[in-house]
Amino acid sequence: MVAAPMAAAQTPPPPRASRPCGTHDAVRRSLHRLVVHDRIAGAAVLADGAGADAGCARWTATDGVADLRSGRPMNTTDRLRVGSVTKTFTATVILQLAAERRLLLDAPVERYVPGLIRGHGYDGRRITVRQLLQHTSGLPDHLDAPAWDHPEPLRYRHFTPRELIADALRLPRPRQTWHYSTTNYLVAGLIVRAVTGRSPESEITRRVIAPLGLHDTYWPGDDARLHGPHSHSYFTTDDGRRADGTSWNMTFGGVGGALVSTPADLIRFGTALFGGRLLPTAELADMRRTVAAGPDRLWPGARYGLGLISSPLSCGGTWWGHAGTVPGGHRALVAVGPGGRSIAVALNGIPATLQAERDFLDVVDTAFCEALPSERTSA
Repeated sequence: MVAAPMAAAQTPPPPRASRPCGTHDAVRRSLHRLVVHDRIAGAAVLADGAGADAGCARWTATDGVADLRSGRPMNTTDRLRVGSVTKTFTATVILQLAAERRLLLDAPVERYVPGLIRGHGYDGRRITVRQLLQHTSGLPDHLDAPAWDHPEPLRYRHFTPRELIADALRLPRPRQTWHYSTTNYLVAGLIVRAVTGRSPESEITRRVIAPLGLHDTYWPGDDARLHGPHSHSYFTTDDGRRADGTSWNMTFGGVGGALVSTPADLIRFGTALFGGRLLPTAELADMRRTVAAGPDRLWPGARYGLGLISSPLSCGGTWWGHAGTVPGGHRALVAVGPGGRSIAVALNGIPATLQAERDFLDVVDTAFCEALPSERTSA
């Protein structure tokens, strides 16, 4: 038997020098400004898909504390109330139903929930489903009622969608064509119930939350507590004190603002949505057809689609996503930008001044526009 020839000895290649991932100093400085100058207790950014180097694709930056009492540092794994980011989940399910021909975006609200929008000059026969999602329905926001100027006495109260919609219909008609209104999404939720026979919360869970494995995302219902690891949230009382607002009954937000989630779950949702896993191409394109948004409700340059905000970046291009705020003090944002970079931002306080709002938007812009060392080199 002939022996097999021995393989020629080979010199192992030298180890590849690891490329630096960058310290994201600009993002850290912008977070630090929110905490030190704007008195936000804690702020965090989670980014994914940043750069070609897989080892640098996911990074975090944090500042401040998640809990003022214990001093526990802010992080990107805690749960928080994501407020109006919930609207993107709801709009996604409406568009799924449209793709299934179970509803028409340009059909009137009256077709699905007869008699819901009537009186005080409002008429559901003249408002379409698309206008609800786009905030061009002409419906007021129930949160513009005087009682919500001082929301703390309402923090443990249960509300129903129909009660809140009725409250909104007693308010004056908005003057602008585009008017941000959580009421629009409460109506959209009732349409989901009418079309599917299930609550909108269970339908969103069945169609979006469960399939994507968003294990830290849930509907709190009437439970005012936050379950699992979470950041506390803080708001300023009428007498100027900083108070803990973590416990809050979120039924006033419903499918327009009640979800609890984490930055990681939000990024998973955003990348799935824009990656075509949740909607067919035509419906995703429909979602991204925008109108100019009012700067008094969002910010200059922002536009609104169907449950989506688009906003220009200082480095060129646009990010797509949504932001959310709740009275107790949590603020969240999820966005996908050019090249597929996704970010989620979590604050446990609400920016209280125009400059603080600008500082918050600067965090978002910097997280997208700050280049990694390898990106600077290739550029």
